[in-house]
Amino acid sequence: MKRLNLLLVTLFISLFAFSRIQVQVDTIAVFSPKMKKEIKNVVIIPENYSAKKHYPVVYLLHGFGDNYAKWVNAVPSIKNLSTEYQFLIVCPDGGYSSWYFDSPIDSTYQYETYITKELIPFIDTHFSTIPNRFGRAITGNSMGGHGALYLAIRNPVLFGSAGSMSGGVDLRSSTKLFDIAKRIGNFDTNRAEWDNRSVINMVETLKKGELNLIIDCGVSDFFYQINAGLHRRLMALNIDHDYIERPGEHNWAYWANAVQYQFLFFDRCFDKERKP
Repeated sequence: MKRLNLLLVTLFISLFAFSRIQVQVDTIAVFSPKMKKEIKNVVIIPENYSAKKHYPVVYLLHGFGDNYAKWVNAVPSIKNLSTEYQFLIVCPDGGYSSWYFDSPIDSTYQYETYITKELIPFIDTHFSTIPNRFGRAITGNSMGGHGALYLAIRNPVLFGSAGSMSGGVDLRSSTKLFDIAKRIGNFDTNRAEWDNRSVINMVETLKKGELNLIIDCGVSDFFYQINAGLHRRLMALNIDHDYIERPGEHNWAYWANAVQYQFLFFDRCFDKERKP
């Protein structure tokens, strides 16, 4: 099955090299040696894709309870953003409730390794990308917002830009919710795991100018207070970032709007990084 999937992806890419792209969305399965299973991912390719060019890639992470197909189904306009900005968009499956960690207690939830060491090399090998941090960004909504910042902060050699939309950026605000305890243990007996894996604490390790950051959250969102707290923490640390708050709740109407700002931000970051 692994060999068949690789053959299909190779054929798919070869067709791109010889014709104008008509189909912009594909689902590919990538085998994870760490988790010993195949994981599905949506890949969105801009129109007129050419193997002779190298494209930035935005990794777009889904939220709790969703899967790899949720973004393209809930916000089909992201296909137009791929063409408008000439980005590849990759939507990995992050499991029902992975929070994009390598779980210390569940070997079937090793999603940091999957994205950083298995998926990214696969995408860079099989598509014509800019295969470095200056051409790579990551963002997501809710669980995926926290996951995007978590992965970018822990892997600065991979990501030059990162964003979050309504991210659960302080895990300690949800000690009884969203299956987090199933991934890192009970809060009362594993406090260090909760502290160390919360983005609001992890930003202490950031260096000024190390990461282009954009954080976006609606003022009626149940994660609003922790996002505002993250903004205040970044301000106190003198870490450059864009922070957006506007009327809105924790829903797809908000994220369909927010992703427009995120992609505009990434486009400007990619252009800045390309300049000598």
